Amino acid sequence: MTSASPVWLYVVVAGALVTYAWRLAGVLLVSRIDPQGAGLTWVRAVATALVAALVARMLFTPSGLLAHTALPARLGAIAIGAITWRLAGRRIEPGIAAAVVTFLILQQIFP
Repeated sequence: MTSASPVWLYVVVAGALVTYAWRLAGVLLVSRIDPQGAGLTWVRAVATALVAALVARMLFTPSGLLAHTALPARLGAIAIGAITWRLAGRRIEPGIAAAVVTFLILQQIFP
């Protein structure tokens, strides 16, 4: 072993302490949070808005390989996925499966 070995041990221990300290704080504080309270409602609203913004960005200004796909294929897939999600009792798996299959089919129609 080299003399630098203890440094790595300190780094790993410090990293673990920082990580697990925040996890412990979360475990201890979670019982005090009201799930229907204003703070958690706000956090859920912000998270939902961020997801909606990212989906809109992927639909209308895609990057990478998605930029080479047709807009009708992207719009059709999101519409069918959302409808399937709603009809399936808000279960995400059928909605995603329907969106993927729809996208693949529409990619063949709108190359």
